[in-house]
Amino acid sequence: MDELFYDSIDLLKQMIATPSTSRDEATVADIIEHRLKQYGFGARRSGNNVWALPLDFDPQRPTVLLNSHIDTVKPAASWTTDPFEPIDDGERITGLGSNDAGASVVSLLATFVRLNMQPQHCNFVFLASCEEEIGGKGGIESVIPMLPPIAFAVVGEPTGMQPAVAEKGLMVLDGEVTGVAGHAARNEGVNAIYRAIPVIDALRTARFERESQFLGPVKISVTQISAGTAHNVVPDLCRFVVDVRTTDAYSNAETLALIRAMVPDATLTPRSTRLGSSSVALDHPVVRRAVTLGRVPFGSPTLSDQALIHCPSVKIGPGDSARSHTAGEYILHSEIREAIDTYTILLSGLRL
Repeated sequence: MDELFYDSIDLLKQMIATPSTSRDEATVADIIEHRLKQYGFGARRSGNNVWALPLDFDPQRPTVLLNSHIDTVKPAASWTTDPFEPIDDGERITGLGSNDAGASVVSLLATFVRLNMQPQHCNFVFLASCEEEIGGKGGIESVIPMLPPIAFAVVGEPTGMQPAVAEKGLMVLDGEVTGVAGHAARNEGVNAIYRAIPVIDALRTARFERESQFLGPVKISVTQISAGTAHNVVPDLCRFVVDVRTTDAYSNAETLALIRAMVPDATLTPRSTRLGSSSVALDHPVVRRAVTLGRVPFGSPTLSDQALIHCPSVKIGPGDSARSHTAGEYILHSEIREAIDTYTILLSGLRL
């Protein structure tokens, strides 16, 4: 365990020192691939995604995916140190991507190695995916078809090692309300802005019959609006953008249909419906084990690769979501050690 822990600390520092913003993860993917091969696993590669199967893979056993992402956001301008220079004081490691989600990557990799030291009832597959921060199609979504059928997934994100048993999805809608152009000085035309006001108000006050146990209601926010070509022209078109945070109470398609029915005077076009909400039953063996360890299931408002894994999954990992994307992002040594231990207890001997 100590050797795996110190290997994890070393690997995390290498990752921090290697810029890996979304779609530019090739070098850090090389590092992960090399480390897997050092441990004796046949690492596989697709783009900047790296994964490995267990040495004794058996297609008759259920497969559990251990996943986290290797890409980071761009560093904030307010960093006072070099974000790509890992600073390790013996307890805290500071650097871009240390918390989100480098610590989860190295902890799940160590757990993958540890689980393979003895026979298991499940196949554990490790995947370090790319493009998570931008929801890119070249990330986990492109790899899933290449993997064995996944029965359950563990997604590493900073949750303080508390299990997120539900996660909100996302839809972005482009809305339009039309009118009739006219001269502003005369009583002519139909103002599209005025027609859009009750539409936007209906979206602001929208309520759905069902609410999620852990995620609460669907949240709708109009976040952008534009209209008009000149001060003296009655606008014939008003455009707006709607941010919709969906829940496991409805699919994205169901949510879209309900919203459209609420505002029949508007045209709503989704940019994508692929980022759906996810949830797992509280009686799932992994969730039950987590509760036995004193962990508290919760619903996560933040989006992750869970949205693209269409099987039961839990989001759990070392660190704190509040540190993510901030200047001075850090992770504690103790959080990584705890994560490796906790993951191992949750998964070792698991039967699905």
